[in-house]
Amino acid sequence: MKKMLLLLLAAAMLLSLSACSGDSSPGPGSEQLLEGDLESILAKIYESAELSGDFKEYTLPGLITAEITAENCEYHLGKSGLEYEEAIVSEPEMMGSPYALCLVRAKEGADIEKLKSEIKENVDPFKWVCAGVDPSNIIVDNIGNVVILIMSDTDAQALHNAFLALAE
Repeated sequence: MKKMLLLLLAAAMLLSLSACSGDSSPGPGSEQLLEGDLESILAKIYESAELSGDFKEYTLPGLITAEITAENCEYHLGKSGLEYEEAIVSEPEMMGSPYALCLVRAKEGADIEKLKSEIKENVDPFKWVCAGVDPSNIIVDNIGNVVILIMSDTDAQALHNAFLALAE
């Protein structure tokens, strides 16, 4: 009887240890991080997005990428003093239509939801001198510690879908 009890206890301990060891692969709700620098993430978005012909023909060829610094943070992200590790903006060199796509890599341990909220609440959809974006066409989202801001009246959803696909 004692041997049987000891065997059952040993089996229970082994079972509980194997259950606690778990799997180290990311599961639902876990934070996935995007690999690579922001420029390569941006290139992947543009390569895989199902963009309209007008965007491909008129907007995409004239885009430039620039660093978002403390000096121009308020213009691009709506608020100065945001804390982040690095950030870039992709926008037309010559304004044909209002468009901007920003990528922000948050600092380690940053409150991503707060950062997204601050951007969404403060970004100016009419920051361009003679044009603006419908506020409903502003998208702020994230994958792990990379936040995306898309302001565009065309192809915003296609760009957002391409960004989200990077997590798969």
